[in-house]
Amino acid sequence: MRVGSTFNVAFRALRRNKMRSVLTALGIIIGVGAVIAMVGIGNGAKAQVEAQIASLGQNVILIFSGSTTSSGIRTGWGGAGTLKIEDAEAIRREVPGVVAVSEEVRSITQVAAGNQNWSTQVLGESAEYFDIRQWPLADGAPFTPQDVRSANKVCVVGRTTATQIYGNENPVGQILRIKNVPFVITGVLTPKGLSPQGVDQDDIVIMPYTSAMKRVVGGTTLRGMNVQIGDATEMSAAQQQIIALLRQRHNIRPGRDDDFTVRTQQEIAEAATETAKVMTLLLGAI
Repeated sequence: MRVGSTFNVAFRALRRNKMRSVLTALGIIIGVGAVIAMVGIGNGAKAQVEAQIASLGQNVILIFSGSTTSSGIRTGWGGAGTLKIEDAEAIRREVPGVVAVSEEVRSITQVAAGNQNWSTQVLGESAEYFDIRQWPLADGAPFTPQDVRSANKVCVVGRTTATQIYGNENPVGQILRIKNVPFVITGVLTPKGLSPQGVDQDDIVIMPYTSAMKRVVGGTTLRGMNVQIGDATEMSAAQQQIIALLRQRHNIRPGRDDDFTVRTQQEIAEAATETAKVMTLLLGAI
């Protein structure tokens, strides 16, 4: 049969079965579209995971106050105040390979200047935090180790917070009132944009953790720590040494659960990747 005759027969068959032809075409289109969507979602999830891990810095171990939940990797910071400043000092002193540690406390707090006010996240950190997280300043300067030791009333702000309070005015050197305490803004952070979860990372105020504990958050315990290791090949060993040291310092007997959580970037990346895979599979099953 010639090619022309073949096309004529096929065309007549399609005309006789219009509905079936339309449904078949729709099925093919939907199937191809679903595959393309799944690939796009998978690639997007992978990019989100990579961006999230990169935002943590390089060779960073995260320590959370409180133990892990039964579902595995913690996605937020622990509420139990089980970590102390002395724990961070011990990690600096006794764990080989540690190049920097940042103690951390945090709170959602109202900040104000003049007749403008804004609710934002306030982080208390050490002066090493900006290097650990590889977060440079766009303007001004970060607070110093001396500011941390003296619990000085200084802070740096994210671009969103600065814009909400000061508009287009340069906030460096301005007074920002936090819980009615005046803090001098020393710098503005380089914008990071939205996190993979859609959180505005530039809506933030960072101050010495000593100042935050004394004047904003209160209490004597930490919510967490950021620990930077000098060599990526030493991450696993450093993690185990940190766990052993904290168990000893917290008098945790063998067989008892930790009252803290220690996670490497690799573990967080693996957990996030696994979650993305499950979501992609679920979408593919619909």
